[in-house]
Amino acid sequence: MRLALPLPALLRRVLTAALGVAVFAIGNFFTVKANVGQAPWNVLCMGLSLHLPLSYGAATVTISLLIVLTDLLLGEPIGVTMLLDTLMVGPLYDLLDSFGLMPPLQNLWGGLALMTLGMAVMAAGQLVYMPACLGCGPRAALTVGTGKRLKRLPIGAAEILIQSSACLAGWLLGGGVGIGTLWFALGNGLVMQAVFHIAHFEPRGLVHLGIHQLIARPAAESHES
Repeated sequence: MRLALPLPALLRRVLTAALGVAVFAIGNFFTVKANVGQAPWNVLCMGLSLHLPLSYGAATVTISLLIVLTDLLLGEPIGVTMLLDTLMVGPLYDLLDSFGLMPPLQNLWGGLALMTLGMAVMAAGQLVYMPACLGCGPRAALTVGTGKRLKRLPIGAAEILIQSSACLAGWLLGGGVGIGTLWFALGNGLVMQAVFHIAHFEPRGLVHLGIHQLIARPAAESHES
């Protein structure tokens, strides 16, 4: 067996993906520090934990696994970027928080502004890591996979559809919804669409390599099979 890509090219892609995930993590940090409400997926996890014998953490893991399963059903691969997202976003949040430079905001309008900035930074991170074609984060893969099936919708509209659905389901299950939750459900897709439009970027046209595709079988072996 051999690598599907030359090692230097693969390393460049992995480093690009890692940089994009790091930028995304900074944006995520801003949205949390905005302190104007939980993100829609968190509302869904909270609502699920109220109806099943699951803690909030266990509900989060369950939802994450269901998202990954849905990604696979939509034909989106599990790539290196998905692993980087899993391994980097949480620890980078903890690292940034440990510096103590940004306490949670206590002003509504300032919080909404910071959340919007965070959305833009997250979209910029996706703009960096997606062209590496090593997959997407789990939720981004869900957006891209949904967008491929709803081709007439802008990719930002697909994001709004998914975030709004998560928000509505979480609210129906009893999860707490704040004004920041509603703004995230609507605004994240709008901001993503704006950033991608400015950069002339369409993520649905990319062909990603899954982890299993990074190892290419020799031609002789392929013919034998």
